[in-house]
Amino acid sequence: MNAVHPKKLLLSKWTAVQPQGREKHFLVSALVQPEPPGAALEWVEIEAVHSRRSRRIRWRELRDVAQWRQGWV
Repeated sequence: MNAVHPKKLLLSKWTAVQPQGREKHFLVSALVQPEPPGAALEWVEIEAVHSRRSRRIRWRELRDVAQWRQGWV
């Protein structure tokens, strides 16, 4: 399990274990603020470094070492 805290996610770097569409390296570009304000953070936007495509995922998915590695490996 990757040790991740939601307050430290913004601009963190990640490597996908199984690259999709030739995208392997990602950056957490935004924290999606929950509704209502004050609720726990659930979603983040990750951006592929080379293509600049972004997608929204649950931040807890980044804790799964079978899917993600912390840093650019």
